[in-house]
Amino acid sequence: MREQRAKLSRGNDVAKAMDYMLKRWAAFTRFLNDGRICLSNNSAERGVRGIALGRKFWLFCGSDRGGERAAVMYSLIVSAR
Repeated sequence: MREQRAKLSRGNDVAKAMDYMLKRWAAFTRFLNDGRICLSNNSAERGVRGIALGRKFWLFCGSDRGGERAAVMYSLIVSAR
């Protein structure tokens, strides 16, 4: 990759992507040494999906006190899972 990168100009979009990957090469290849490491962050994304979807509903809780109640209820529900 370094060989091919040397042939590209600095402003090239592919060169920018290669630079990004080369700077993070150790982290990128870590999964090759440890099979337990997942290549994607799908499980983390699924974990926060409920929060992201509920944001629009929690925006209009009516008052600060209502927002605090909603936060407590959400904490209880997530803890019970």
